[in-house]
Amino acid sequence: MIPARPQAATRRAEFFPGLRIVSLLTLLSRLLGLVRDMGMAALFGNGAVLDAFTVAFRVPNLARRLFGEGALTTAFIPVFVRELEQAGRESAWKLASAVLTVLSMGLCGFVLLGELLLWSHSFFIETGGEAELLIGLIAALFPYLILICLAAQMSAVLHALGHFSIPALLPVLLNIIWMIGIWCVAPRFSSSWAQIHAISACIVAGGVLQLVSLLPIAFRLGFRYVPNWTSAWPKVLEIAKAMLPVLVALSVTQLNTLADSLMAWFFSEPEIRAAQLAHVDNGAYWLASGTAAALYFGQRMYQFPLGIFGVALGTVLFPVLSRHAERGRLDLLCDDLGLGLRLVISVGLPASAGLVLLAEPITDLLFRHGAFDANDARQTAGMIAAYGSGVWAYCALLIVHRGYYAAGDRQTPLRVGLWIVLLNLALNFALLRPLGGRGLAMATAVSAMLQVVVVLWLLQRRIGLFDWQQLATTVMRAGVATVVMSLVCLWLLGQLESDERLSQRLLAVFVPLTVSMAVYFLLARMFGMQELWQLFRAERNREDSEI
Repeated sequence: MIPARPQAATRRAEFFPGLRIVSLLTLLSRLLGLVRDMGMAALFGNGAVLDAFTVAFRVPNLARRLFGEGALTTAFIPVFVRELEQAGRESAWKLASAVLTVLSMGLCGFVLLGELLLWSHSFFIETGGEAELLIGLIAALFPYLILICLAAQMSAVLHALGHFSIPALLPVLLNIIWMIGIWCVAPRFSSSWAQIHAISACIVAGGVLQLVSLLPIAFRLGFRYVPNWTSAWPKVLEIAKAMLPVLVALSVTQLNTLADSLMAWFFSEPEIRAAQLAHVDNGAYWLASGTAAALYFGQRMYQFPLGIFGVALGTVLFPVLSRHAERGRLDLLCDDLGLGLRLVISVGLPASAGLVLLAEPITDLLFRHGAFDANDARQTAGMIAAYGSGVWAYCALLIVHRGYYAAGDRQTPLRVGLWIVLLNLALNFALLRPLGGRGLAMATAVSAMLQVVVVLWLLQRRIGLFDWQQLATTVMRAGVATVVMSLVCLWLLGQLESDERLSQRLLAVFVPLTVSMAVYFLLARMFGMQELWQLFRAERNREDSEI
């Protein structure tokens, strides 16, 4: 087994150039997404219009996360690559064509049924107000669900063929079209309802661009659609069977945040004209208007470090873990999974603390413009802090789940995930009244933390015991460094009070952020936390192995 190690190190090193490209494009997409969210906040503020939009956009966005961020790749790529290597390209194209056709038919049928139900509901039941706006926006955004899911499937084909850059560009394209809608299309309309529908139309147009942009590179790499794909049907069923438990397990956090948004919209006080307030029982509503939008912005902020670090780390480790499992080296799988967890602790703990401490100045800097006032900023900052406390847990789940899938276990994460969804719903109702909207966000964070503990404990039964002493040492060192960093950050926040000037808001964010990061990395170096630099040593390891 010793001679195999240099080969594994070499393969791992060769993966990093593509990983760096994906990480860079992901960072660009996240930055554009922040600018986009700033524009949405300035145009609509925290209110009924943005509440309805954020809830409506959950439907296609949830589909994008389920199909585009792990589940489809995990289920489809192994079968596609096996077909490509064992039966040739013709058979692989037939399989890809079969999956695309079945997916297209299923999505079109689902969207058509949904549109008919929404239309019949509007035709037979008079809703009015925010409910009418919500139904209209869901109907307008439904076609985007088809486009983004097909784009995710084509991206999986390109990933299997070793091409990553164009699929990583898809969110960048959507954000650009979305921003064009905010600053160029929406201002042409007078009412906020017309503006939000115009932006929804731009999102659908962005979905068309995302799908079409993948086709030239796919055809250049040799892909072609095979109409006679019926012989590939058994393999389609194999992919579907493997995909279902992965879909549910990976979507637990997304389902929890969707439940948060739906409950926030349902229990929020509607915006009703003053003349209508006389016959409304305001005591029936537990949350202020704009809670669903505040939750959305809070989720966007915690997904920033999750997308850049958590997803990238999972992408790096998953092939390595899979190779160890195929060779029967569960000891190496356990070691590399422990390395991933130590990296999560080293980066996730300070990231969680940073979002909690800097929630208010970040919100003031990014969102408090135009119709988004100080009250909206305070409401959103509470969500960012609550969700941000669980960043380390969200990242750890990505790593631990990949350990299960590498070992061939798809059922355990599924079963645990279903129980966590129920727990999150129970915590939502328990915390909603005393904590308001922040209770919904806190329920999701607490559920994720508990889920990490449970799945990590159960995983040991399959792959063996982790090096808990090494893991505890990393927790202690990262914890001490995070505490010192947090104290420095709090002191700096007290010295730099934010006001209405943009320059002061910038200082209130970037001075504590940069100084705190410098303090943390300095302490990490003093404490010997080598995990932080482990990912950047791959190329040097390759050179060493070749020598």
